[in-house]
Amino acid sequence: MWTTKQYRTLVRASGWYDLLVTLAFVTPWSFMALRGLLQDMALALHLPGSLPPFEPMHLLMANLMGSIVCVWAVLRIRDPQQAFGRYDAVGRILFASWQVYALLHGATALIGVTVFFELTWCVAQLLPVRGIAGEGLSGKPAPSAAR
Repeated sequence: MWTTKQYRTLVRASGWYDLLVTLAFVTPWSFMALRGLLQDMALALHLPGSLPPFEPMHLLMANLMGSIVCVWAVLRIRDPQQAFGRYDAVGRILFASWQVYALLHGATALIGVTVFFELTWCVAQLLPVRGIAGEGLSGKPAPSAAR
C-alpha cells in the first residue's frame, strides 16, 4: 500500500522511466541508431527472433509511438496524479500484451526485458493508495481542508 506522497513519487518515476526509454523513438535518426544497437545486442547475445527491416511506414509508427509516450511521460513528471498512474497501469497492460504477442510471433527476445518492466510498473501503480487526512487523491490539499 502506498501513501499519497509515495504514489505521486512512483507516478513521477514511471514518467522518467518512460521518457528515458522512449526518447530515442521520437526521431527517425535516433530510432535507427537505437535499432542498430538493439540488433547488434541481439546478435551478440545469440537471442532468438530478429528485428525486421524497417520501411518508412514502420518508422512512422515507431516515431508516433515515441512522441506520444514522451508527451505522456512529461505530463506525469510535471503532475503525478493518482488518476494518471491508474491510466498508465492500463496502458502498460496493453503494451505488455502486444509485446507478448510480438514475442510469440518471432520478435526478438530483447522485448522480454521491456515486458518485465511494463508489468512491474503496472503492478506497482495498481496497488492501493492510503490517503492522508486533509489530502486529496492528487496529493494536494483537499478543497475542504484548505479553509
